[in-house]
Amino acid sequence: MSQMPQQAALSKCPSCEEPLEVGDRFCGACGYDLSAVPPRPEEVPAPAVNGSVPPPAPPPPAPPAAPHLPPQAPAPTGVRFDRAPEPEEYPLQAPDPRVAAEAAAPAGEAKVCVACRAGRVDDDGYCENCGHAQPRERDHMEQEFGPVAAVSDRGLRHHRNEDAFALGNTALPDGSPAALAIVCDGVSSATRPDDASLAASRAASESLLAALPLGTHPQQAMHEAIVAASQAVNALAEEPATAREHAPHQNAPACTLVGAIVTAGLLVVGWVGDSRAYWIPLDRTAPPARLTEDDSWAAQMVAAGLMSEAEAYADERAHAITGWLGADAYELEPHTASFKPDRPGVVVVCTDGLWNYAEAAEEMADAVPVDAATHPLQSARVLVGRALDGGGHDNVTVAVLPFPPPPQGAGSA
Repeated sequence: MSQMPQQAALSKCPSCEEPLEVGDRFCGACGYDLSAVPPRPEEVPAPAVNGSVPPPAPPPPAPPAAPHLPPQAPAPTGVRFDRAPEPEEYPLQAPDPRVAAEAAAPAGEAKVCVACRAGRVDDDGYCENCGHAQPRERDHMEQEFGPVAAVSDRGLRHHRNEDAFALGNTALPDGSPAALAIVCDGVSSATRPDDASLAASRAASESLLAALPLGTHPQQAMHEAIVAASQAVNALAEEPATAREHAPHQNAPACTLVGAIVTAGLLVVGWVGDSRAYWIPLDRTAPPARLTEDDSWAAQMVAAGLMSEAEAYADERAHAITGWLGADAYELEPHTASFKPDRPGVVVVCTDGLWNYAEAAEEMADAVPVDAATHPLQSARVLVGRALDGGGHDNVTVAVLPFPPPPQGAGSA
């Protein structure tokens, strides 16, 4: 590493003879500017002429006297800190978290810090107890709506959350309940992936909540919802008009999508990309199943018989997607499938931020709590925690839908 050239060090101040330390730029006693002192010339004896040694060179002239300054207290040598001496022991800046936990306000009255789980969060988003900055709105999201619930987290490596989800609960024309969940994963290599996932999840859920009460078959409704989500993401490439000017070499906004609809006797899934849906029966002696097939390089290699599943997903190209929502997509190919489970269970809808840590259906079943049907929100939290404990390399989003859905009032979220 190169260094800045430095002037030869002086041992005493040329003005007041105060001893100096290496690196001083000003005299600590009189304030004399040491950078104004010309460097001392090296004393190299001149060559002898006719055998005689020339007399030594006269000393350099004394520098001009420094201007008169008022007396100052001697400053410490080296780096100076103009502050009072610090105490040996620091007083606590806030109450002990264990004590604060006992005095914490009841749930709902004030936000509690996610770090210390004790301090209250002020209006600026910081804990009054430990000072920890609280997550931004999309860094960690939780929602429970009727019989379905979802949790989304930024993860431990990404600087923002590019996932999004939407939940819904409505009624079919015969009055029977229907619940739905949409989960979207923004494509990080594209522009505005967080906007893409949010637009897609909202458009798809709104389309489903409009179509299902009218009697549209759930599988057809899911197809139309994916088309609506695609149109919403495509529109982002045009608004604002200057969006591409700031990043002309990046792709248009893009995301993946996976969704599920559960009714009294039918389970429908739809997807584009590599986000997944899993079926987990409540009777854990029955086999679980993965309900979707990835639009990815790895899946293509396996389908073509060129590689085993283990080999394909171990390849660095495994997560290169071959289908997505966005203006740069080759062609929109919504995938839908319907099932008629013969027993109760739960549907887990998630991004690859979760299934990277529980890829096989059996692994996912082991991770899902046994009471997931009655406590979907807590189950979603457990699954997100599994991903974070595994490394949290990506954003992670998971929705849990019980099958069949219990009777609920119509509504949307």
